[in-house]
Formats: sequence, structure tokens, C-alpha cells
Amino acid sequence: MSAAARRAWATRFGRLVAADADRLADLAASEIAKPAWETLVSDVMPLVAACRWHAKHARRVLRSRRLPGRPLWLLGQHARTHRVPLGRVGIIATWNYPLQLLGVQLLQAVVAGNRVVVKPSERTPRTQGRLLELARAAGLSETDLEMRPADRDAGAALLREPDLDHVVFTGSTPVGRRVAEACAERLLPSTLELSGCDSAIVLDDADPALAARTIWAGLTLNHGRTCMAPRRVLVHRSIAAAFAAAIVPPATGAAPRSLADPKAAARHRELVADAAARGARLVSTEDAPDGDRVRAQVLIDCPTDAEAFSADHFGPLVVTAAYDDDAELLRLHRLGGKHLATSVFTRDPRRAERLAPELGSGIVTINDTIVPTAHPAAPIPAVGDAGWGASQGIEGLLAMTRPVVVTRTGRLRPPPGEPDPRSLGALRSLVRWWGRGVSPPPISDPTDHA
Repeated sequence: MSAAARRAWATRFGRLVAADADRLADLAASEIAKPAWETLVSDVMPLVAACRWHAKHARRVLRSRRLPGRPLWLLGQHARTHRVPLGRVGIIATWNYPLQLLGVQLLQAVVAGNRVVVKPSERTPRTQGRLLELARAAGLSETDLEMRPADRDAGAALLREPDLDHVVFTGSTPVGRRVAEACAERLLPSTLELSGCDSAIVLDDADPALAARTIWAGLTLNHGRTCMAPRRVLVHRSIAAAFAAAIVPPATGAAPRSLADPKAAARHRELVADAAARGARLVSTEDAPDGDRVRAQVLIDCPTDAEAFSADHFGPLVVTAAYDDDAELLRLHRLGGKHLATSVFTRDPRRAERLAPELGSGIVTINDTIVPTAHPAAPIPAVGDAGWGASQGIEGLLAMTRPVVVTRTGRLRPPPGEPDPRSLGALRSLVRWWGRGVSPPPISDPTDHA
């Protein structure tokens, strides 16, 4: 398809997803116990918004651009950067946001001009299978979009296919490492969107009630199965008691929620039990130790030696710790490991802006947690153990292409070959002029530069 046809496909795809929202919600509820309203607001709406945004803005993002700032000695040279498709992109999908994450990754790969092969998650085969049916119905051929079985072996087999040009993987860090190793063996580029284990920071001037309400919403969204959900709350000691008082009521009344499987629920209970044994205060009582359902839990004043303080888990569990100054805040924050999306609560956004570069996260939200990341132009830039590369947003779209620099030499051009003495003298004068007013340091040992 032409670029215009792909943008038109994006519009049709978004409309089909919106029209089929009820059926998609029923499928997600049956496979991962996701409430219909959460599928609507956290899967369908962000995906449809992304389709509309790409249909309107992709042409501008992907257009060729003239390279600015040509030096005088390259007079007559003209250069432009063009964006061309990667080729054939493999997507190994995740299950926790089965429509939004896979849908946007597919959207960006197609709009950028690639052919795509998708391995759906084994946890949501029917939900994602229906999404891919809609993508085909919107105008993709079997060549444009290939589908693989929704099982673990199919993911490993996809990584061995010889004609892949890029892999997009979303999942846990341990599995992401294995994907990275498989790609490294064949120098296959990849985008890894792995889970985070990040902080919500409550500064001393924050509204503790607003912070508690917003952090609780981020913690419990999608049953806590969100890579950008807060895993620890670092609150200034002067308002720590007020924050705890504000978060206790919703936590004590929380209903049990389903996690990915009984193993994930058992992990949740182990972390809670270990933290409680080390002195953390539980806001609500734990449930019977069986099944895949757990109660969302807040552990107040959790010791840093408790595994829950920095654990890589995937459920509705958050710990709190008090700090006295910025140095202690950053020390506690960095104990947490993977930083993907950090939240900062303050009445003065400038304080959060100044703090943001020190946090090591790809995303910093001010006075909110997850909702702002749904902006269709906003990327998810993974850092460190949270992955690499950017997905979604402007950078995610660009990542589905590669740059090609095309230069053109006009009639006026630098003479080829060795310059004559007069021209060489002029070039030396130019270089000396560039270094005017600066004296280089003396050579300490002339033999070093022999």
C-alpha cells in the first residue's frame, strides 16, 4: 500500500475497533477477568485515539527533511534524510493490555510501511485474534499481516525466522533478556518494552489526599497488572501521616482481584508476609492463601530490606517509606531498580521538572500516574532493565523506520583531490580562525605524539 493508503487503513482500523468495543470487552473479560469499563478506557479509547492521531500526523512525522547547518566549505552540497520502512517486523504481544499495546505496535509498524508478523499472547488468544481480524478487515492483506499461533513455542520460532528485520517484544525482564540474546546472535534489532518497578514521590508541599487517591487508582488499574503502576511511595516525613490516613479508607474496602495466575498470587502473598514480618504495617487483611485472587495491599513504613520494597512483581501491591531530604529521597528511589514511569506529586510543578533528570526514568508524570501516558504522541522510552528502544508516540513511529541520507552535489562544488597551495593556505587560515582566542595546552611528553 502507498503511504496515503496506510493512513486511510489506520482510520478504518480505529473505526472498526470502536464499533466492536463491546465484543472485544467480552473477550477480554473471559480471558483475563478485565472489567468492561477498563477495557473501554485503557484499551479501546487509547488505541482508537492512536489510530486517529497517526492518520492525521504520520505524514508530517515521516516526511523527508533537509539537513540544516551546512558548513561553508561544503558549498554546493545538499542533503536530506528520508525515512524508509524497516521491512518485516515481528511483534511478540503481551496480555495485560491486549488491545492497546498490540494495537498501537501493529498500527505504527503498518503506517511506517512495514509488513508485520504477530505472535499473540497465549493468555489472550481470542481477544488479540479478534483484533487482528479487524486489522485485516480494515484492508491488510495476508502479506501485510501474518499471524502465528498463540503459544510460547511460536514466539521462539518467530525469533528464528530468517527474514525478520526487527522484533518488538513486550513482557517481563527475564524473558526480555532471552529475546535480546536470541536477537544478538543474528544482529537483529529489537525494541524491548519490559516491566517497571517504579516510585511515586510525594514532596512536602503536595496535597496528600490527592496523591493518595491518584496513587490508589494507578495501583489498582487493571488489577495492578500494569508495568507503569507505582510499586513504592516515597513521601516526605512531614506529610507521611496525612498520606497514610488518606490511603487507608480505599485500601481497607478493596475487593479481591484476579492476578495472572495462582503463581503470581502466591508471589504477592509472600511479599506481603515478608514485609509484615520485618515491621511493615498492613492496611488490610490478607485473603486465604490459594487461587489467583488477592486483595490490593498497601504496606506502610516498609523497611528497605523487605523484598517488597524493590521486588519485580506484577500485582496490586505498593509499599510506603518516609524521607527527610532530597538526598535520602533519591537513595530510596534508586534502591527500587527498574525505572520506567515515576510520578511526582507537588503543588509546584517546577520542583518536579528540576527533579526529573535525577530520577532515571523515561516517563515522569506530575500529579498523576498512568493516565497521561495515553497521549498518542507520547512515547514509552524504556531505560535500563525496563528495556530499550521507544514504543508508541512519535519516537515509536520513527523507530519503525530507518533513516536514509541522500546528498546531492550541484554545479558549485569543492574541487576534488588535493588542494593547490593557495587553497590549502586559505583552508589553514579558516581553521586557525575557528580556533581564535584559544591557546592549546603544551604537550607534556613530545614522545607521546611522535
